[in-house]
Amino acid sequence: MPNFYSQKLKKEVVLRDPVHEYIHIEDQVILDILKTKEFQRMRRIKQLGPISYVFPGATHTRFEHNLGVYELTRRICNIFAKKYPSQRSGDGLWDDNNRLLVECAGLLHDIGHGPYSHTFEHLFGTNHEKIGQKIITDPNTEINQVLRSVSPNFPALVASVIAKTYPNPQVVKMISSQADADRMDYLQRDAYFTGVTYGKFDLSRILQEIRPYNEGICFTMAGMHAVEDYIVSRYQMYQQVYFHRVGRSMEVILQHLLERAKIIYQQGNLPVTPSLAKFLANDWTLDDYLKLDDGVMETNFSMWTKVSDPILADLTKRYLFRQPLASICIDQETKNLLPKLKDLIKQAGFDPNYYTDTNSAFDEPYDAYKPSGKNANSQIEIMQDDGQLIELSQLSPLVRSLNGTLQGDERFFFPKIMMSNSDEPQIFDPLYQKFQRYVKNGALRYIRKPKK
Repeated sequence: MPNFYSQKLKKEVVLRDPVHEYIHIEDQVILDILKTKEFQRMRRIKQLGPISYVFPGATHTRFEHNLGVYELTRRICNIFAKKYPSQRSGDGLWDDNNRLLVECAGLLHDIGHGPYSHTFEHLFGTNHEKIGQKIITDPNTEINQVLRSVSPNFPALVASVIAKTYPNPQVVKMISSQADADRMDYLQRDAYFTGVTYGKFDLSRILQEIRPYNEGICFTMAGMHAVEDYIVSRYQMYQQVYFHRVGRSMEVILQHLLERAKIIYQQGNLPVTPSLAKFLANDWTLDDYLKLDDGVMETNFSMWTKVSDPILADLTKRYLFRQPLASICIDQETKNLLPKLKDLIKQAGFDPNYYTDTNSAFDEPYDAYKPSGKNANSQIEIMQDDGQLIELSQLSPLVRSLNGTLQGDERFFFPKIMMSNSDEPQIFDPLYQKFQRYVKNGALRYIRKPKK
């Protein structure tokens, strides 16, 4: 294992942070990464996208989240170096030569995110993890030039940690596992900025009881209840914040307005900034991607409120001015009513392709080992006093009750006016009333109108 070295700063840089109080920067390479234009771009991309339409304080960015993951990674390295230093090769303890590598990977783990990340990825076929690795390894980026100052192969090694191909599982799982620095930061950070208490857990205790072993990272028996608390916090944040119906409604509108914009652009009738035009034409480069941020997208949306296409103009106004769709819960038994509901919506003057959608939000709060899938080989292990490792749900009835369960719902989104009741007779009232009878009589009873 090579010893990657960065010149130490003559004076440590300390940043104030509302979640971790202080973020400590001791290495020149970390400070230089922060100064790059690719990293500064993260200031202009909100961490939670449309969720700020539900929780007004949730305007924090990926810039501070990346810094938070770096700080937690740095603290874990300090704990491992002090309490669990490797004495000989293969002893399963921490080799501190990995420190700079994992700190850089923690700092850069989300560098590939774009605006409205998941909605944007779905429409334009991008992948933030692969783009992040490209930003790190492309010799034309400032980040790559900073990383190369450590070693010519250092950028590729940092990218391999993010890609989960780096051979040391302790390094990979510190930033990518069921209980990693990434999740620990975003749960606490998102809870703070949304103003909820769900995402708060005993981080100090978890860090006190975290430890390395041959195949990765585990927790001591004394930390089991703190890890339970973390799992429950994660579950609650997904149900109450990340899967909030209004946030999902705004994502539906965002997706449909971008779909419509793509069609109108191809017809040659759309004012658009050059960087976004490349994506609408499906002819973009990494440089084009790095020019996109929330501000660029909202500039385009503002222009589109005045376009001649009524659907695009209306959808952009609904997004910019927070006019979410209404929604109802659906299941396998009630899905057969959706064609009838869409037909009534069409008769009322709305194109169902743009004003309706089904959206599923299911989360597996904690999964034990799976041979495949998103949580493969990332179970949380608890180390006993004799060194034996036991998977968390085998010890915790609370976690066992959540283990493998799907929590969430599937919703049908539609224009709020379909649920209206007019004081004065209106031309579409019979349609609205028929729609409402279908909804109520068809067991689609969970009506959720957006908050005003």
